[in-house]
Amino acid sequence: MTYCVALRLDRGLVFMSDTRTNAGVDNISVFRKMHSWSGQDRFVTLLTAGNLATTQAVVSLLDERSKAAGERVPTVLGEPSMFQVARLVGETLREVIKSNAPNGQRADASFNATMILGGQIGEGAPRLFLIYPEGNFIEASDDTPFFQIGETKYGRPILVRAFDPGMTFEDAIKLLLVSFDSTIKANLSVGLPIDYLVYENASFRAGREGRIRADDPYFQTISSGWGDALRAAFDSLPPFTMPT
Repeated sequence: MTYCVALRLDRGLVFMSDTRTNAGVDNISVFRKMHSWSGQDRFVTLLTAGNLATTQAVVSLLDERSKAAGERVPTVLGEPSMFQVARLVGETLREVIKSNAPNGQRADASFNATMILGGQIGEGAPRLFLIYPEGNFIEASDDTPFFQIGETKYGRPILVRAFDPGMTFEDAIKLLLVSFDSTIKANLSVGLPIDYLVYENASFRAGREGRIRADDPYFQTISSGWGDALRAAFDSLPPFTMPT
């Protein structure tokens, strides 16, 4: 299992992903789940969750087709819009799943993967897509301004309550770290390190990016501070009165 989130802000996009993969409690590894491509007029980031062999194959195919001169069409660096890049990623994902599944692509196949794609191309606005194993996708909107994949339920409540599209990048990262801390505490299949990346509108390059490890002082402050804040908020609520 994994946990990845992408937010669509007024200022740009924010991506965050954990790095834990597991094939049982005694077989845990660290793999990067955030991948980016950039060109003169574009910046694209992909977050991946699901079967590791599938996601690595998809990323490798997208990489190779972006670098090999004879295979530049279709390519992440050659498509004219983010919508076309989403179609390309969806088709590549469907291709990989179908080639590995013994009975073709099925919604419940063990080779499944789900992805979040975000970025900006040319004069188009930054866009965010959620891509399903079947290759189809949906786009973020004002009503649905963020996407999660993987182990989503534990970190969703804080996003629903506190997300504001006008918030700063710094506050967005703080919000995501609270969401990840809640998920990590509730599910052993999600774990640090955590990768993050900020994309600012019309920059066509990665903004601030980095990796947060378990000994990071700020993450420790967020983790302990959020726990204290929850207990304080709980204590401030009026007590329940038992009916007589």
